Amino acid sequence: MDYLIKNVTVVNEGRSFEANVSIKNGKIDKIMSIGAPCDSAHAVVIEAKGKYLIPGIIDEHVHFREPGMTAKADIYSESRAAVAGGVTSFMEMPNTIPQTTTQSLLQEKFDLAAEKSLANYSFYLGATNDNLDEVVATDPSTVCGIKLFMGSSTGNMLVDRDEVLTRLFKESPCVIAAHCEDEEIIKRNTEYYKNLVSNHDIESKAALHPLVRTEEACYRSSAKAVELAEKTGARLHILHISTQKELSLFRKDIPLQEKRITAETCPHYLRFDSRDYEMMGFAIKCNPAIKAPADQRALREALTNGLIDTIGSDHAPHLPEEKFTHDYFTAKSGFPSLQHTLAIMMQVADQAEISLAQVVQLMCHNPALLYQIDRRGFIREGYHADLAIVDLKANKVIQDEDLYYKCGWSPYVGQTIQTEITHTFVNGNLVFEKGDLHDDSRGERLQFNR
Repeated sequence: MDYLIKNVTVVNEGRSFEANVSIKNGKIDKIMSIGAPCDSAHAVVIEAKGKYLIPGIIDEHVHFREPGMTAKADIYSESRAAVAGGVTSFMEMPNTIPQTTTQSLLQEKFDLAAEKSLANYSFYLGATNDNLDEVVATDPSTVCGIKLFMGSSTGNMLVDRDEVLTRLFKESPCVIAAHCEDEEIIKRNTEYYKNLVSNHDIESKAALHPLVRTEEACYRSSAKAVELAEKTGARLHILHISTQKELSLFRKDIPLQEKRITAETCPHYLRFDSRDYEMMGFAIKCNPAIKAPADQRALREALTNGLIDTIGSDHAPHLPEEKFTHDYFTAKSGFPSLQHTLAIMMQVADQAEISLAQVVQLMCHNPALLYQIDRRGFIREGYHADLAIVDLKANKVIQDEDLYYKCGWSPYVGQTIQTEITHTFVNGNLVFEKGDLHDDSRGERLQFNR
C-alpha cells in the first residue's frame, strides 16, 4: 500500500517545516512542499494538518523477556506497545532464559522476531566471563552490539574478571553497551541495610534503593569502563546514566560520529527523582536507581550540551506481584515504559525547554548514527519509511485499558500527557492508526553499515 501524508509539519535534522510526504514500496518516496504537485491517485491519503511527522523512534535498550519469561512479556506483545508509542525499531537485551550468550541462541531470537515482531529488531549478544569466542564471532553488519553487565541486574550476567574485560574491550567487533554499577559497593550496602532493617525495625521501603545502588557504585564502574575503552580504543556506549558525577566522564566537544565513548539516559531519570519514591514506591524501582534532584537537573542539562547522546527506554516489564511487595529486597527492579517513552520525554522537554527537534535528535537520529544503522532514523528520500505522526495537543490521561504491555501495568497510569501517536509506519506499512493495531505485517532485521 502507498500513502500520501498531507499538510504535516516534518521534524527532521534540526528543522521543522510543512510538507507532503509520499510513501511507495516501503520507502520514503518524496518530500514535497505544500502546494507542489503530488500524485495521490493510487495512494491512501492521510490528512495531518496540525500534527507532526517524525522518524520512527529507535529504542536501543529494551527487555522483551522472550524466551523464558513470557508470562511477563514476549516479542509480539511488547512490539505492539512499541509501535503504539511510535517506536519502529528496537534492540533487545540478552538477559532472558536461556541467556543470549551464543551465536546459535542469538539466531533463535532473530527467528522468533521474524515471526512475531511488528517493529524492526536487533538483539545484543551477552558477554560472560567465558564466552569471548562467541563475542568475537559476532557479525557487526547484522548484530547491534555486545551487552556487558559490569554490575549484576535481572539475570545476573556479571562480568567481573579483569583479564576477560580487557580482552573483551580489545576484541569486540562492534559496540559494547555496558550496564555499569560496582558490584562490591552494592553487596556491601545491601548487607548493611538488611541488617539495619532487621535489627532496628526500619521499614523496607523503595527509598532504600539509591542508598544501596549509590552514585559512587555507578561512577566507579563507569569510570573503569571508560578507562578500558580509552586504553583499548573500544567503541563503548554506557547505558542508563543516572548521576551527575558520571557526566564528567564524557565529552561534548566532538561530533557524535567521532566519539568512541558515548552515553545514554532514560526518561525515568529525567521525569522522577528520589523524592518520588514516597508516592510511587516500588513501581519506580529500577537499576541503576533513580537518584537525587540534583542528578535529574544535571541530566536534563546534558540533553542539550552533548554529554548525553541517546535516550533509551530500558523497558523492563515484571508482573505486578513481583513489583508490589512489602519488601525492598525482593521487589523486582524495572518497569514497562516503551509505549509512552515519547510522551514522557515531551513532558520533560516542556519543563526543561527542550524542543521536539532535540528530542528527535536523541531518540531517532543519534541511535541511527551511533549504531550505524542502514537507512533509518531520518526522514530522507530513499530511506525506509519508518515514521510516526504525532499530536502534541492530545491532553490525554494514560489508562490501564490503553496499555499494550503483557504485564498490564505502568507507573505512568493516571498521568495526563499532551503527546499522542496517531499513526506509525514500519517499512511503509501502517501498523498503528488512531488506537488500532494492524498486525498483518512484520518488521525487518536491522542492518548496520560497519
